[in-house]
Amino acid sequence: MAAEPTAHKLIAKHRPTLDQALEAIRTRAYWSPHPEHPKAYGENGSLSLEEGKAAFDALLGDRLAIDQPGTDDWVGGEVSPFGIDLGVTYPHADIDVLLPAMKAGQRAWRDAGAETRAVVCLEILKRISDRTHEFAHAVMHTSGQAFMMAFQAGGPHAQDRGLEAVAYAYAEQVRTPDAAEWTKPQGKRDPLALDKRFTPVPRGIALVIGCNTFPTWNGYPGLFASLATGNAVLVKPHPRAVLPLALTVQVAREVLTGAGFDPNLVALAAERPGEGIAKTLAVRPEIRIIDYTGSTAFGDWLEANARQAQVYTEKAGVNTVIVESTDNYKGMLSNLAFSLSLYSGQMCTTPQNLLIPRDGISTDAGPKSYDEVVADLAQSVGGLLGDDARANALLGAIVNPVVKARLEAASGLGEVALASREITNPEFPKATVRTPVIVKLDGAAKHWEGADDEAAYLSECFGPVSFAVAVDSAADAVRLLRRTVQEKGAMTVGAYTTSKEVAATIEEACLEECAQLSLNLTGGVYVNQTAAFSDFHGSGGNPAANAALCDGAFVANRFRVVEVRREA
Repeated sequence: MAAEPTAHKLIAKHRPTLDQALEAIRTRAYWSPHPEHPKAYGENGSLSLEEGKAAFDALLGDRLAIDQPGTDDWVGGEVSPFGIDLGVTYPHADIDVLLPAMKAGQRAWRDAGAETRAVVCLEILKRISDRTHEFAHAVMHTSGQAFMMAFQAGGPHAQDRGLEAVAYAYAEQVRTPDAAEWTKPQGKRDPLALDKRFTPVPRGIALVIGCNTFPTWNGYPGLFASLATGNAVLVKPHPRAVLPLALTVQVAREVLTGAGFDPNLVALAAERPGEGIAKTLAVRPEIRIIDYTGSTAFGDWLEANARQAQVYTEKAGVNTVIVESTDNYKGMLSNLAFSLSLYSGQMCTTPQNLLIPRDGISTDAGPKSYDEVVADLAQSVGGLLGDDARANALLGAIVNPVVKARLEAASGLGEVALASREITNPEFPKATVRTPVIVKLDGAAKHWEGADDEAAYLSECFGPVSFAVAVDSAADAVRLLRRTVQEKGAMTVGAYTTSKEVAATIEEACLEECAQLSLNLTGGVYVNQTAAFSDFHGSGGNPAANAALCDGAFVANRFRVVEVRREA
């Protein structure tokens, strides 16, 4: 009962925001409570740009204080893709001590009810939002995103995704009433009467396995969906991107304590180098929910082996764009160039395969051959990234040596239409910055100068690598699209066409193969960007992911409803 007054204050503070979020997911209209512009921060308790940078700098070379049970060591080792040794250390947990402590607080959290859990989650998000500038630097220096992208994607956009998950979780929990009076007529006899109570109950401890490239954006949906549905949450960050999620755990524990709940409802599982604790945690009987973003191999392993848990995975895919025709050739090239360049293509939504008819396409600038389309796209990318300062602001840094090696190997897969070039970042001279490479492949031929084209374009080549694949026709492109989605999965599909018939065929293919489609984007919206409360990230219906961020299915199986019946 000690938490009740604080909970009431949080309801008064955050219920209007929750109601707006519920309305937004109903209408799918644009809405966000989190400002996208850096200058919007610095008042009403939020950190300014300078204050956020100072707060981040103060974290470096020190322990991040998280007073959780079972701490037996302090671990760290993150090195920024921009060349800075962060030097931050985190508590390493004895799991046999930590997991029981996490379970201890679940009863009170369950009994608090859906509304209280939701507003506590919103308070966590509000305090994170106030520190967006600090979090932006933490995301930047663990993911390699350039500052503005780290600020927006790692800050307000990630916070939006967390809030979206809370809204869906709340809606699913209140779909069933708390109580019901049930009466069944029995003719001349007295009716049968029961009083029934329905309680959403958590599955158990949820495990969030974080990713390197988007630690908050990909981490927050599962974290907040599980917490809002009554589960304790253990956060296991990627070893190269611990800081943003560790800060999140720190904030969550502070809010839970202030609201009268057990802070151990949210805890951190940092690991020693090479320890690989994700596999150990994933099969623990206490772990009943797992959220994972990363490689297909480990995602498949989780789905096959973590049998005691509900497993939500976002894995690899091969994203495809069909270029059949356009009435805005310049806009199409500009849009694609930006999509291929943003964050050095290190997004699970970045296009990889561009399917272009070998006989060319029709455009508002006249007919264009396959070679002309590819050359013009290469020129557009080159122009976009021609100025090194602008290139650094768009590309960020290569996140790890594996991506760099993949980029360097791509030029041996076919004819290079656009070669990658090295860029120096004056502020961070140790950063590895590379422009994208575009390679020409043949969708019909099996070999191109000894290389197997099909093996190249039917494999995910994560990073700043794209393939301009020549196909026989629009129909051939759709067939290849279907095959790609069926066999490899896709987080995104794009298409450019002025033909209603071709558009309908592509749309039908995406409906049948369960892939999210963007048609004829030529302005400021890009195929690799999605908006919370409106766009679905992934579909859960093809091999790239078994869940969508965010829909009812993403939250509904994180809790069950238990009924207690009594005779009236």
